[in-house]
Amino acid sequence: MRKIHVKNMVCSRCTEAVEYIFKEQGVVIKNIELGQVIVDEITEQQILSIESNLNQKGFEILKEKNSILIQKIKNIIINHVESHHESKQKFSEFLSKKIGYDYSYISRIFSSNTGYTIEKYFSLQRIEKTKELIKYDELNLSEIAYKLNYSSVAHLSKQFKQVTGMNPSEFKRQQNLQRKGIDQI
Repeated sequence: MRKIHVKNMVCSRCTEAVEYIFKEQGVVIKNIELGQVIVDEITEQQILSIESNLNQKGFEILKEKNSILIQKIKNIIINHVESHHESKQKFSEFLSKKIGYDYSYISRIFSSNTGYTIEKYFSLQRIEKTKELIKYDELNLSEIAYKLNYSSVAHLSKQFKQVTGMNPSEFKRQQNLQRKGIDQI
């Protein structure tokens, strides 16, 4: 059994695209989830072909231990934001438990390799999700703040303005609501 870590595999459509590329090469997948594919058997030729096809679609096979750890952290944060996970546990404790390493260690590795803290990345993901929810125009700001576990609308608005340079209402009034893909954060 072999575990292959894939960078930029951040949503269900990504999972489907990666699965298709593996199956196209005749590789039987035992399990696939965000950031990783588990297979029983794979040849080096299949890996090279898969890697080339993945690169064409914006994915990358991760080989370095720190890169794999960083991608795991990013995937956990993305899942956490997307699932609107509510917890009484501090996020640092949750992440440390999920990853299996001390938070200070994973925080140091993440910061030194990405140039920003885990907290900043988490904040950026929540702001991008906020932009998405504003764009869909199905929830008001109070509902968005609640859904994304902000302590208040004021907290959401303050953080939104710090990141985007405008408040949520100004963002909503824009004709072209600019968002980043979660793999670009």
